[in-house]
Amino acid sequence: MIPGIYFITTVLLFIILLVASMFRVLREYERGVIFMLGRFYRVKGPGLIIVFPVIQQMVRVDLRTVVMDVPTQDVISRDNVSVKVNAVIYFRVVDPEKAIIQVENFFEATSQLSQTTLRSVLGQHELDTMLSSRDKLNADIQEVLDLQTDAWGIKVANVEIKHVDLDESMIRAIAKQAEAERVRRAKVIHAAGEFEAAEQLLSAAQKLAQQPQAIQLRYLQTLTEIAGEKSSTIVFPLPMDIMQNITGKPNVE
Repeated sequence: MIPGIYFITTVLLFIILLVASMFRVLREYERGVIFMLGRFYRVKGPGLIIVFPVIQQMVRVDLRTVVMDVPTQDVISRDNVSVKVNAVIYFRVVDPEKAIIQVENFFEATSQLSQTTLRSVLGQHELDTMLSSRDKLNADIQEVLDLQTDAWGIKVANVEIKHVDLDESMIRAIAKQAEAERVRRAKVIHAAGEFEAAEQLLSAAQKLAQQPQAIQLRYLQTLTEIAGEKSSTIVFPLPMDIMQNITGKPNVE
């Protein structure tokens, strides 16, 4: 009788453990990809689900956004400048079935694809574009990645370029270029100022030429300004028309 009791007890424990193993709990952000005898059956979750042991197997899939740091990549720009670029990618699983069936390891596949895409897209642009148009480059990389990972059930939400590291020689060259650009702008602004001043002087001369008395008033104003600087000697040209007005005699040719 005792061996029979042991056998029955063992069978009951086995059945209890078997029934207990059938129940699985999936969190809100998890899904279970169910395979029945090796073939895809369905996607279950979240909450309490039943998985029949032996004939069914379950693979958990996390649907939360994954933040993946892309290792530093050596990129040669379109103008043959070597730079080191680091980026971060935000993606998540939107189709658990494809993420498990269509690719062996979707995380590793996305990581490798992001590295090659980063080098490929940035290599099509010049260095100045990499430094000044990061938003556009981020959008281009995100679009390419999202298009290729769509077959894996992966949605690439965002791509951000973190660092663009240059060699010391290239940093010095950029500094010289920036300095030369500032000097060029200063010269252009100075030339524009001279041109504008010349135009204003020309306009003033034309207006003064219409009224000879205005020129005399301008002379007097100049004398007043010179006298205000505590100068004891004043030398200035005296137009002949002023002498004519004083003496009342015409000029003799």
